[in-house]
Amino acid sequence: MTTYVLVHGAWSGAHTFRLVRPLLAARGHGVFTPSLTGIGERAHLTSPQVDLSTHISDVVNAVLYEDLRDIVLLGYSYGGMVVTGALEHIGDRVHHLVYLDAFVPADGQSLFGLVGRPVADGFTIGEEWLVPPPPREFDDPVEGALMAARRTPHPLRCFTEAVRLRRPLEEHPFGLTYIRATADAPTSPGSGPFDVAAAHARTSPAWEYREVDTNHMVASNRPRELADLLLEVA
Repeated sequence: MTTYVLVHGAWSGAHTFRLVRPLLAARGHGVFTPSLTGIGERAHLTSPQVDLSTHISDVVNAVLYEDLRDIVLLGYSYGGMVVTGALEHIGDRVHHLVYLDAFVPADGQSLFGLVGRPVADGFTIGEEWLVPPPPREFDDPVEGALMAARRTPHPLRCFTEAVRLRRPLEEHPFGLTYIRATADAPTSPGSGPFDVAAAHARTSPAWEYREVDTNHMVASNRPRELADLLLEVA
């Protein structure tokens, strides 16, 4: 049995993987989908103080309190920032690390830095601290309506705080896989950094590289294909 820990992206929650969880569980695997503070079903806990470190702690504590080991750890989209930061605390419990159409930061990089947006220090009085969700497209209109109704504003500090990673990813003993959604337009949010990460994975002997012919909403549009890819790295 393999234990999967699937970390969702920005403006969403654990329900991102609601179609994938039963597919993995039906094959006898353990599946954990920790929810990140201040978004999704934990939106009632949002505040200006919620940052990337908060979300890293969410994932780290889920792994430690459940005493999970030899895990396949997946970060989706913004979740790539979270799982990267979590390695400082639970890297020895990871068997394989998967980035699903995700940001892959190096030490000292923030999400805003990766997308070329300026990063300010702190807040001023009256400054907006929640980032509204951008629109996304889904193959199934019913699934799209369900997911759109559950997209919540995201605390700004999550996007401005830098990741800390003392050892580059390739120096860790676990396997690495990047999965790129290939149907998004070049102007889609995050598309540039995702392409950069995908190009690196394609050419690096330390990485496995896979593609899914759909847009960024992979877990909703291609749940079975995603589950099959995850079973490959078990």
